[in-house]
Amino acid sequence: MATFDTLRLEKGLYNTSSSFSQELEKLDPSENYKGTQLEGLDAFQRQLKRFDIKVSGPKSDTIEKFFRTSDSSALFPEYVSRAVRQGMQEADVLPRIIASTTNINALDYRAITSSLTDEDKELVRVGEGAYIPETTIKTQDNLVSLKKRGRMLVASYEAIRFQHLDVFTVTLKQIGAYIARAQLKDAIATLIGGDGNDNAAEVYNVETAGTLTYSDLVDFWNAFSPYEMNTIVASADVTAQMLKLPEFRDATASLDFHATGKMITPVGADLIKSNAVDSGVLIGLDKTCALEMVTAGDVMTEYDKLIDRQLERAAITSIAGFSKIFTDASKVLEV
Repeated sequence: MATFDTLRLEKGLYNTSSSFSQELEKLDPSENYKGTQLEGLDAFQRQLKRFDIKVSGPKSDTIEKFFRTSDSSALFPEYVSRAVRQGMQEADVLPRIIASTTNINALDYRAITSSLTDEDKELVRVGEGAYIPETTIKTQDNLVSLKKRGRMLVASYEAIRFQHLDVFTVTLKQIGAYIARAQLKDAIATLIGGDGNDNAAEVYNVETAGTLTYSDLVDFWNAFSPYEMNTIVASADVTAQMLKLPEFRDATASLDFHATGKMITPVGADLIKSNAVDSGVLIGLDKTCALEMVTAGDVMTEYDKLIDRQLERAAITSIAGFSKIFTDASKVLEV
């Protein structure tokens, strides 16, 4: 079994059904390093240590260090992917509204659904020998299309070879943030308009147009039964109206907001402010059963261009789509 400092690295490790890091783990399992100084590092991090490449901190190396050997240059696309992925995670609020994530190897996806009446949502008592009510699960009529989101990285090796990696990482993380915001916009559009299967969210209106009251929120919250409105995604203007409600300014209700900046509504829902929501719109949802995220692989980089041509133009992309699980688990309030 090869050890981390004897592995032969090549770009062919990217051209597989699994990720570069997963391929490295197969060749150099992390479990072999338990009880050693390398415990806690994954296979990719061990390769960085092998070539003494520091990607963060005040003593981070320059980009040219990746390209000093053919083996170390094969690590560069994975470094780019990880930095972009970190930026996506730091700017990503999708985990706060996603019930499930499914990874597929295609660009289209047929989701499942279960159409329930009010009677279906109650488990009635069944007598001996009596008929047991059924819940039917079926596939949706229309496919859910996945969208590719990404940015083109344009730079010459000569222009950035002496750039320190910690600064370059900031740029890559910003690309990840762009992708995360675009995917959030796709998720919001699905929550409101549906995924093409006649499952748009039901729309409610406030009592007085342009003015959000605590009574409006309570009525909206009450409309979710038997689901729970545990998450609210709102535009900036609606969020401001909510924060100014007398009920929100109560010392107990606003304790977390004053102490940590984390916004919680008087009805107990997690509040997310997002520019992806149109002005005057508030979306309520039960995050445990409203939305499914469908992805086709992880963050992808054009490894040939990053290794062979040393940057120039390389695409960084992520493919994802969204499907509604239970239609009634998300609703829209227009202010």
